[in-house]
Amino acid sequence: MYLIGFDLGSSSVKASLLDAETGETVASAFYPETEMRIEAPEAGFAEQRPELWWENACKASGEVMRLSGIAGSEVRAIGISYQMHGLVVVDRNMNVLRPSIIWCDSRAVEMGNQAFKALGEERVLSRLLNSPGNFTASKLAWVKANEPHIYAEVHKFMLPGDYLAARMTGEVVTTPSGLSEGVLWDFSSQSPANMLLDHYGFDYSLLPDLVPTFGEQGFLTPESARQLGLAGGTPVTYRAGDQPNNAFSLNVLEPGEVAATGGTSGVVYGVSEQAKYDPLSRVNTFLHVTKQDSLPRYGVLLCINGTGSLNSWLRNQLIQGRLSYSEMNDLAALAPVGAEGLVCLPFGNGAERVLGNASPGGSFYGLEFNRHGLSHYLRAAQEGIVFALYYGMEIMKDLGVESRLIRAGEANMFLSPLFRQTFANISGATVELYNTDGAQGAARGAGMGLGYYKNREETFHGLQAVRTIYPDSNDQAVTKEAYQRWKEFPAYLSRL
Repeated sequence: MYLIGFDLGSSSVKASLLDAETGETVASAFYPETEMRIEAPEAGFAEQRPELWWENACKASGEVMRLSGIAGSEVRAIGISYQMHGLVVVDRNMNVLRPSIIWCDSRAVEMGNQAFKALGEERVLSRLLNSPGNFTASKLAWVKANEPHIYAEVHKFMLPGDYLAARMTGEVVTTPSGLSEGVLWDFSSQSPANMLLDHYGFDYSLLPDLVPTFGEQGFLTPESARQLGLAGGTPVTYRAGDQPNNAFSLNVLEPGEVAATGGTSGVVYGVSEQAKYDPLSRVNTFLHVTKQDSLPRYGVLLCINGTGSLNSWLRNQLIQGRLSYSEMNDLAALAPVGAEGLVCLPFGNGAERVLGNASPGGSFYGLEFNRHGLSHYLRAAQEGIVFALYYGMEIMKDLGVESRLIRAGEANMFLSPLFRQTFANISGATVELYNTDGAQGAARGAGMGLGYYKNREETFHGLQAVRTIYPDSNDQAVTKEAYQRWKEFPAYLSRL
């Protein structure tokens, strides 16, 4: 039998078909082949059309089934991973009312800050573990305040993965872990966050019904099955936000285990058994996908918005596409550790939670015309991303999340030898890279939700590390010196 996983990112939608027995990927595909466009109608805005997500999911699924030669009826369950914190609003006929306000959109920061103060910061943090900040609930509040004609038509609001599942099944449902991602979960009552719903004046009926993260969440309609190349009645049995799912796909389930990713954004995600919070909400605590009443599991998430997006900007704008990413990595490695004093702040992709929702923009400091070349720029960019991540990891330590062993997929920024070695050197952690991704993880989650996999060992059969990176003692000291110099430049760090 086979399992299929979908990973709805901001760049593409990927589908992977997994042989449930062997744990091996039979086929994978993603659409579009070039990155999906993020629309920015105003400064700080970031939107995408949910209908485009569905079109790309159908194309990716169709290609996977074509490549594999497997009949749709042999696929027994579906799993979904999705970009977190986004907002999709639909009317009673499931028509999308406006483009999705996605994760890196900054427009709702002030709405969240006002709610944080009005409700009482200690009260909010003790119950929601996070400031409402720029999360899904605040994005809906922005629509209510600024587009009342649209808000009046809203029947349900959803996260991006909820929308994809609704297109598949016709059922509008979400999960407790999903609500926690949108800061819509009250950890004290283990129920939706009525205090925030009441503050924003949302009718409770706008919330989707709740289903478990693992288990039956709906069944493919005949029409959606036809478009996906699958069989009608196939169950959706798992969904999770991309970062909890990335941790799941890497078998990061227990306290002390840590996952990382370096896609459009960069994330470090550690599992804890304690519901702790950062008083400044610079890192965020959510329900982990494996949380149970008798087994408390929380995911502490650090996000830097502009990681792969910075690398993409350098390639497409500064270099004008003349070098591949591999060639950029090689050129970056020619510059010495610390890029001879050139410092990059990779904060150019919206409000950064790790900076208290500031939007300082990306920048380079210390440029000397007679000393620095392109290799220095490329190295400084990769070091700047790693240093920004490590700055957040230092905050995570205060919440009890240590990073001695970090697992990541061998993809995106972790394809760069310089990036992964710098990451190991500054953190002091061993970095294990795996040949997996979010779509494969979603397929494994579907197998667990179906009940085909009975335990952790069965679920992750076939998952193996393909590369291990250890800290290089020769470069650790100079890397830490470069990090301390990096911290001197953004003055707002000293205010946090």
